[in-house]
Amino acid sequence: MLTIDKLEAGYGKVQVLHGISIDVPKGKVVTLIGSNGAGKTTTMRAVSGMIRPTAGSITLAGQRIDGKESYSIARLGLAHSPEGRRVFATMSVTDNLTLGAFPRLTGSRPKGDVKADLERAMELFPRLKERRTQLAGTLSGGEQQMLAMARAVMLNPEIVLLDEPSMGLAPILVDEVFRIIARLKSEGVTMLLVEQFAAAALNVSDYGYVLENGRIAVHGPADKLKNDPAVKAAYLGGGH
Repeated sequence: MLTIDKLEAGYGKVQVLHGISIDVPKGKVVTLIGSNGAGKTTTMRAVSGMIRPTAGSITLAGQRIDGKESYSIARLGLAHSPEGRRVFATMSVTDNLTLGAFPRLTGSRPKGDVKADLERAMELFPRLKERRTQLAGTLSGGEQQMLAMARAVMLNPEIVLLDEPSMGLAPILVDEVFRIIARLKSEGVTMLLVEQFAAAALNVSDYGYVLENGRIAVHGPADKLKNDPAVKAAYLGGGH
């Protein structure tokens, strides 16, 4: 589904990623864990076209996407729920969700039943249903995170990138976020997940990669990584 091969990327003269390779099979959840500054968000930004790689390749469903503009990548079915949520604050919850389906409404993605998918999103995120007419900027941080995730799902995507979905949330809302991720997984949604709560991320994932200083230090099935002494010592001691 998504294949990252020998990817290099950074900001100006600062190289952050040093030839990383990651594979996200269709219908699977893959998590990318690592300390702050390891390059996790840079990886997500490179995949979704927010920054341009300097070397390597990124392939989505057999098509090269590295170097393409973000809107072109979205049309191919890649949805990105970014770090920091970035909802449209002056628009309603319903309008934010409808914008998530914009490529479907303009004919650049298969349209399907957008209205039914909107109702499904409301059912998946019941807090949003209660606030469907409310301006997104007036939602709590947890509600805005749910809106960002639901907006990504509205693309009816081939793959969803979730960058730190639990950041800054109260523990009860962290539990809710992971419940939703588990449900999306059960429905066959392909996901690449970056998450500070490494233990919780591995619990909902099929496979994991540990990123250290812009390089893949270790990777393997999620169950294996959870029991790896080095991974446990470095990342799981404070796990959720």
